[in-house]
Amino acid sequence: MISVKNLSKSFGDKVVLDNISLDIAQGEVVAIIGPSGSGKSTLLRCLNLLEKPESGTIEIGDRVLDTRRYSTKEAYALRQQTAMVFQNYNLFKNKTALENITEALIVVKKMPKKQAQEIGLRLIEQVGLLPEAHQYPVTLSGGQQQRVGIARALAVDPKAILFYEPTSALDPERVHEVLQVIQNLAKNSTAMVIVTHEMRFAKEVADRVIFMADGHIVEHGPAEQVISFSDNPQTQRFLRQMTKMPEHTEYDI
Repeated sequence: MISVKNLSKSFGDKVVLDNISLDIAQGEVVAIIGPSGSGKSTLLRCLNLLEKPESGTIEIGDRVLDTRRYSTKEAYALRQQTAMVFQNYNLFKNKTALENITEALIVVKKMPKKQAQEIGLRLIEQVGLLPEAHQYPVTLSGGQQQRVGIARALAVDPKAILFYEPTSALDPERVHEVLQVIQNLAKNSTAMVIVTHEMRFAKEVADRVIFMADGHIVEHGPAEQVISFSDNPQTQRFLRQMTKMPEHTEYDI
């Protein structure tokens, strides 16, 4: 579903992604972990060209893009393959939960309002929020707002959903709401890439974990193996540090 080959990205003299290659299968949930500055968030943003790589190819679904040379049309076609779920929800405050979900369908895809609402209601039910469909974000909990964000991402029928720290703004008791939704989505063959610094969440939700450091993929494998039984010194050192830190404190590039 996603194939990245020899992807590189620098900010000035700092190499943030150094010749990264990875493959993610249909329906696979992959968590990317690593210290601040490891490049994990930049990798996520490069997948939908929020950041422009210097070199490498990105293939998502049936779209392949050479990052050294591409047209605006090719960039748009690649972006259409993914949807993004943000750390702080990014919902329209003046629109209801349902309107947040249908906005892209009506404005971008030019879908009739009635058809968009039918899709929106199905999706909001899928994330367990049908009773809250006509409420505004200010009346919803953080977990509920993030579930609206996930439903909004699903509305555009992406091949993959990219999550940036989806639980870091949530109270611990709300994290399970998002966890359950992501686990249910995985059953529908939606590929998901999740940048997170919450190891417990990564271990519970991901099929595979990628550990990054200094712009490289240091280790990847089944979530349980990497987080609980890694024999890589860099991974072990990072995980030891994370167990000493309170969650919700990391900012990355």
